[in-house]
Amino acid sequence: MQLTSALLIFVSVLWINGPTANKTDLVSCRLWSEPQMLGLYMNGDFVIGGLFSIHYILRSEQNTYTRPPLQPQCSGSMDFRQLRFARAMEFTIHEINNRTDLLPGITLGYQIHDSCAAVPMSVKVAFQFANGIEPFYNDTDSCSKSAAAAVPAVVGESNSSPSISMTGMLGLFGIPQVSYYATCACLSDKRQYPAFLRTVPSDHYQAAALAKMVKHFGWTWIGAVRSDTDYGNYGMASFLKAAQEEGICVEYSESYYRTQPRSKLERVANVIRRSTARVIVAFVHTGDMKFLLEELAKQPPPPLQWIGSFWIIDPELLRFNMCAGAIGFGIPRSVIPGLREFLLDLSPAQALKSPLLTEFWESSFSCSLKGSSEGARKCNGSEDIRALQNPYTDTSQLRITNLVYKATYAIAHAIHGVICNDTQCDKSAKFTPWQILNQLKRVNFTTKNGYQVTFDSNGDPIAVYELINWQFEKDGSIDFVTVGRYDSSKPRGQEFSMNRAISWLGGQTEAPRSVCSESCPPGTRKAVQKGKPVCCYDCIPCAEGEISNKTDSLNCAQCPPEFWPNAQRHSCLPKPVEFLSWDDTLSIILTVFSITGAFIAVCVAAVFYKHRTSPIVRANNSELSFLLLFSLTLCFLCSLTFIGRPSKWSCMLRHTAFGITFVLCISCVLGKTIVVLMAFRATLPGSNAMKWFGPSQQRLSVLAFTLIQVLICVLWLTISPPLPFKNPKHYKEKIILECGLGSPVGFWAVLGYIGFLALLCFVLAFLARKLPDNFNEARFITFSMLIFCAVWVSFIPAYVSSPGKFTVAVEIFAILASSFGLIICIFAPKCFIIVFRPEQNTKKHIMGKAPSKSL
Repeated sequence: MQLTSALLIFVSVLWINGPTANKTDLVSCRLWSEPQMLGLYMNGDFVIGGLFSIHYILRSEQNTYTRPPLQPQCSGSMDFRQLRFARAMEFTIHEINNRTDLLPGITLGYQIHDSCAAVPMSVKVAFQFANGIEPFYNDTDSCSKSAAAAVPAVVGESNSSPSISMTGMLGLFGIPQVSYYATCACLSDKRQYPAFLRTVPSDHYQAAALAKMVKHFGWTWIGAVRSDTDYGNYGMASFLKAAQEEGICVEYSESYYRTQPRSKLERVANVIRRSTARVIVAFVHTGDMKFLLEELAKQPPPPLQWIGSFWIIDPELLRFNMCAGAIGFGIPRSVIPGLREFLLDLSPAQALKSPLLTEFWESSFSCSLKGSSEGARKCNGSEDIRALQNPYTDTSQLRITNLVYKATYAIAHAIHGVICNDTQCDKSAKFTPWQILNQLKRVNFTTKNGYQVTFDSNGDPIAVYELINWQFEKDGSIDFVTVGRYDSSKPRGQEFSMNRAISWLGGQTEAPRSVCSESCPPGTRKAVQKGKPVCCYDCIPCAEGEISNKTDSLNCAQCPPEFWPNAQRHSCLPKPVEFLSWDDTLSIILTVFSITGAFIAVCVAAVFYKHRTSPIVRANNSELSFLLLFSLTLCFLCSLTFIGRPSKWSCMLRHTAFGITFVLCISCVLGKTIVVLMAFRATLPGSNAMKWFGPSQQRLSVLAFTLIQVLICVLWLTISPPLPFKNPKHYKEKIILECGLGSPVGFWAVLGYIGFLALLCFVLAFLARKLPDNFNEARFITFSMLIFCAVWVSFIPAYVSSPGKFTVAVEIFAILASSFGLIICIFAPKCFIIVFRPEQNTKKHIMGKAPSKSL
């Protein structure tokens, strides 16, 4: 745009006014710059301008600023395909002139120029379209010719950068420009380029289609190369934006233009060779692509999957086998009836009328039409243009040519809409370029070969592409094969369709992989590698309690409280519920000990009942002994209530049964201890202690002590009873089904009361341990209480710290251990005497009046 502005200032002084004069005096205006030579020309009632990149190099010289610069000239080899485009415009105008329904009675002409694909040449020709080519112009109104353009509209240019510069100037005068191949999305901005329209879709659609295609085939790690022009830079910017939205990462993005130093091209080629991306998107001009592929061919890189912009439909690039399997979006293939015959209807005489056709003829047949070229033979008329096989004569892939055809027809329809009514056209009608522009925006017609032409509010057509794939033919050559289609007018999600299998690089039938990091399987999450794009990541296993059930998960999800991940951590499974079940090995062992203890208690009771009249049984209240044995049996059996799946009733039963039976047991032991103390105190002279603690008082004391525990249990069960609950805290991977305490106060009150009675019993028994008697029961009670207290004191920390089902096992162990301690310490010595030392089972021995052996 800076160049355009500078040229605008320069050309504004090209019109030099003569001496100041009155209005009636003639004013002479002169063009200081020589007009650019026409490539193809035909006069008519209305002349349409055309600009094509028939050459790609602009001959330049160093300006001395001491004389006017020389005329810019194109150099280098001719692009025969672009010449075909130019002649397609010529053909279209001839076809329009022969029609009676479009511009009847009007002859269209054309001025077709070669832009050399260069901005300076394009701008100069644009000024020529606006000003005309007359060197002098005389007017009575101060050179007012600037109000009338030399052409009503222009077809061209093919490249975006020249088009941007041209329309920046032509738009000031309202001269519409209809491009057939300038795809830069920036040209859709009508605030900057109000007079620009095109028959080729904007790169905005191509970039979006390419990004969706790359995503469709699972490529997340790609390289990118672009032409360092408006076309390449704007197109690649649109693609990168769309790719980012699709989650695609770009390893590198390099630019190159054919006029830049060769070192830049070599650097770009080396970047491609060293890259890890196996897919490369190339948003480049055909000429730039040719230079790049030639450089890569010197030292071929690893096999690459090429994704192309419009270079994908250039037949001249098919010779590069390294691009076999390339895919990209191209203009739909079409047929233009009569075009081939028109192109081949060229004789040496006709070729001499145009410098472009002369060059084409001479370069195609390696001869000189004028006979002035040194070392070249003179053309003798035997040259057969139909025998030529080059891009000019190849009409099998009419893609861009059809866009020229549609652009020319669009201008003709616009002119028709301005100067014609229903029956006739006025060739003398005066109109401004703005009128043509406004009419162009509204055209809506169908060409002779069946293509609809219309423009949206941005001057763009509906985007329709064919997905082109470079496939090997049977003879080993590479050719274009249409494998799909993209239509932006389709509903969202249905724009892209496939109709044929793609042949990938190396002839593979499966799409190549191109990823920076392999997909993270379920059970892991992605963690981006530091300093690298988001597509480069490590797969981190999900943390404990978390899962990911999708590939490439960004985060892991927490399992619900009652669920836990499987080993692969891709699904949540219900946590196993753990409790001390009957089939558990530990449960079986404890059950055996419990039943054994109960059986021992029953056996001891049977022995005592059989010898109930013996002195050792009668010596210490046999009634309390039987009650103690009964309570010990219950103590052993109550441990069984702690085994099995906890339920509402089992939870209430286990704690209350344990508390009441143990209080009953300790009450009996306490009663026996008091009896021992009272019995020895009663032997003292004048003592009647036994009167105050006879059998009735002993029964009442046991009942009273037990009723207190019953009252505590009733209050506990009433206020806050123990109920089953699922405890997820001890283990992360499983749930412990246990009996909750309900009210901790109730539980510790039950234990505390048992502990109080046991401590009281221990103190009394300890005081009576040295009373004179061969069989002092207080001594055995002291040992039993010592064991009982030791068991339950150690139970408290073990109970608190044991996890899960082991908490229940600790409680059962404490019950069994204390029960065994009582039955062994209190009843084992008596049973030993009854069974194995019957001679000591006498009153004299018990009272200490007979000698006895130590036990």
